[in-house]
Amino acid sequence: MTAGTGDSVGAGQADSFASDWQALRNDEQFQFAPLELPKEPAELPAWLQDVLDFLGWLFSPFADFFNAIGGALGVTGQVIMWVLVAAAVAVAALVLVRLVRQLLERRATAARPAAEWAPDTGEALALLEDADRLAAEGRFDEATHLLLRRSVGQIASARPGLIEPSSTAREIAALPALPEAARGAFAVIAERVERSLFALRSLSADDWHAARTAYAEFALAAPRLA
Repeated sequence: MTAGTGDSVGAGQADSFASDWQALRNDEQFQFAPLELPKEPAELPAWLQDVLDFLGWLFSPFADFFNAIGGALGVTGQVIMWVLVAAAVAVAALVLVRLVRQLLERRATAARPAAEWAPDTGEALALLEDADRLAAEGRFDEATHLLLRRSVGQIASARPGLIEPSSTAREIAALPALPEAARGAFAVIAERVERSLFALRSLSADDWHAARTAYAEFALAAPRLA
């Protein structure tokens, strides 16, 4: 009789414990599931770490300045530094895009089929008049150089973006975007100017007449620029 009572009490206590434990497990305030430890951040590639270290060194003299601005804005100086770096990269990328676009446009212009054109008649006559005045004084080198300089200006005006500042006379004379008549005349003038400059040899009257004839036949006989 006593043993039976004890067994009943023990069983009741076990049931009560199991019920309490289950209620505790069901309480969302307690965490029983295993916690996942935070994963260690992946290591940066060596080259990227070197770049970051270099930028940190480069901007280290401005650390106080960045910290002062960051303090006023409620952020760290490092945040300000990276914002400025991102802005500088964006500006550099914009400049690079524009340079590439200009280069592509110049190449497209150079590859465009050449259309017949000639300098304005008034400009051509004025150039010949000025050059003839120099030649009449025996200044054949200066007269031929004048033809070359103004010819380059006329080409640049007719074909914007075709001639680069670094272009040589020989390169301009070979541009496929120029009409054949223009290339031929310019080549005659450029060849004599190069001889004068690099061979240290003064041009003769024959040289001048060859350059003048080439320019006049092209500029005054070719079709007008539309």
